[in-house]
Order: sequence, then C-alpha cells, then structure tokens
Amino acid sequence: MKQERHSERVMSPTNVSSASQPNMRDVAARAGVSLSAVSLVVNDRPGVGPGKRARVLAAMDELGYVPAGRRITATDTKVLGLLMESLSQQASSDGFYTRIIAGIEDAAFHLGHRLLLHLYRPGIDPISDIRALMGRDVDGLIIANDGDVTEEVIRQIAATGIPVVLVESYLDYAIHAVTADNFTAGLMATQHLIDLGHRRISALRGPSKYSSLRDRLRGHHTALLEHGIALDHDLQPPHVSGHPQKGYLQMRQLLALPERPTAVFAVSDKSALGAMVAIKEAGLRIPEDISIIGIDDVAESGYSVPPLTTYHVPKYNMGETAVAVLHDLLSAGGRAPAKTMLLGHIVVRQSTDVPPS
Repeated sequence: MKQERHSERVMSPTNVSSASQPNMRDVAARAGVSLSAVSLVVNDRPGVGPGKRARVLAAMDELGYVPAGRRITATDTKVLGLLMESLSQQASSDGFYTRIIAGIEDAAFHLGHRLLLHLYRPGIDPISDIRALMGRDVDGLIIANDGDVTEEVIRQIAATGIPVVLVESYLDYAIHAVTADNFTAGLMATQHLIDLGHRRISALRGPSKYSSLRDRLRGHHTALLEHGIALDHDLQPPHVSGHPQKGYLQMRQLLALPERPTAVFAVSDKSALGAMVAIKEAGLRIPEDISIIGIDDVAESGYSVPPLTTYHVPKYNMGETAVAVLHDLLSAGGRAPAKTMLLGHIVVRQSTDVPPS
C-alpha cells in the first residue's frame, strides 16, 4: 500500500480546493492551522487552544464544511481501521494473517461497518496518515500483531482517545486484546511429543519481538520442566534473521550436533515446514528418525510430506472477536479493558505418529 507524507501546515487561503464539497485541508488553509488541529476539532478531542479552535469552527462555518464523521454517524455506520506491520512475502503467503483479516472483514461487513487497512511503517505516524487519507479519524482501530508496531507506538495511538483492540498481541496496559492462548499452544504441543516418549526435544524459536512466539516458547519450556526434562541450550538454536527459511537453517544446526534430537517443537508451522526440508535433505525420515510439530495450522501444513502435526490457532475467530469487542466499545463504551484468549487444539497428522525406538 502506497503511503505518502503530507505537510502538516497549510497556510495560504489560495490552497482552498475548487471542488464543490470542501474538505479538511480547505478548512486548515482558511483557518491557517495544521491539518491535525482541524482533525482534533472535528472529532471534538483535546489538544487545541480556544483561539485556534474558534478559528477552525469559523472556517468550517464559512466554507459550509460538514465533517465526514457526522454524515457517517447519521447512518449508524462506523469506519474501523485495521493497522498491521508490513509483512514479508513469506509471512503474507502462509495464510495466518489472511485468515485473521478475513474474520475482521466479514464481521465488520455483517455489523454494517466499513474497514480501512493501513500498513505500518516505522517512523511514520499512522494516525496522521489515516487522517490525511480520510480527512478524519477512524471510529475505532484494530491493531493486528505487534512486531514493528511496538508498545510505544500502541501507547501513542491509545493516547489519542480512539478505541483500540489488539489482535494476537497484548500489553500490561489498559487496552483490550484478543489473542490465541499461545502459552497453552506451546505447552500442549510439547506435551504431545513427551506423551510419545520423546525426551531429547529441540525448539525452533522465532523473533522475540512477537509476544505470541515468546509465549509459545514459554509454554514449551514449562512442559519440559514439568516432566523433569532439563533445558538444553544446544537444542534451542537462536533465531536466524534475514532469511526466508529460518527453520531450515536452525534445523541444519541441530542436525550437526553429535547427538541430534528425536523430536522438534517449532513455534510456527512456517519454521516447522522449513525444518522438514532440512531433515529430508539429510536423508532422515519423518517421523521415524525425527518427529516434528508446529503451531498455527496454516493450510500448507495439511499438504506437506508427511502432513504436519500442529496446534490449530482459531485465526478467523480471533478476527471476528476483535470486531465484536470494538463494536461493543463503540456502542456502549466504558468497558473495563480485558484480554480475551481463544483456545485451540492439537491436530495430529503423520509427522509425529511413531514413538521413538
């Protein structure tokens, strides 16, 4: 999605557009204020002094400007924003976020709301970009995943007063969140390998900037410790940055050990599928030589060779639930912030069905 930086200050009255319907930029030009100041006045938010606010209101009256939000509210339609980091080609193609977005889109449509997708770029204020694009604020915002959308960015967005719901991320802060139970996912996936008799279990970790992947790894560690299996750092190679097949490279490190693992826990199906390629390249069989399990249950996991055992994450339902929470906030408001976790389940396939000898 192409993003443009817009000038904050529009001073000259000659910049007023000749279109029959004036917009916020015309009001900013007439009042001699910034576009963001007009947006704050239009949306009845603090941060604009009395004198400047009076100039904006006078300019709106002179131009006959009717805020888009008022027209939309009259029909009881809300514009919901969906903000997420710009995904790599590999992340875009694995289908995880496609299903979350599908749930968000369908739920918004059925509730009569419009949806605006906006990709976050580090260093660019997403709220200013959305205001410049729409001429107003969105009524509510869903922020999907964390990663580049850091805690600081989320706090700055929340400080604007726009209702916010996080999806597949959370903060220890007064913001609603909808996530999978990622700790339980890591715990149950590891428990499945332990129940098969495995004790030498490796872990393919992911980038630490994602809270979901951190929680999955924490669940894996807990399952090992609960069964008296000591953490072996040699079996947990560090995350590999800047490579499309991170699980493949991590698995090659594990296969080079004097004693390779009998089972592999991967924090995502994408990492597990890459690891399976490395295992087969080494002339080993799955699961006879090495069992492997992932988390997510993306579409590809059911068609790999052999099909991948995984933990099903309710991706579509997370999107639906996030919209439902945001809809309630816009309808009633004042709800105490809550973290809603959706449970998943193990999907057993052929990558783990043979106990170790």
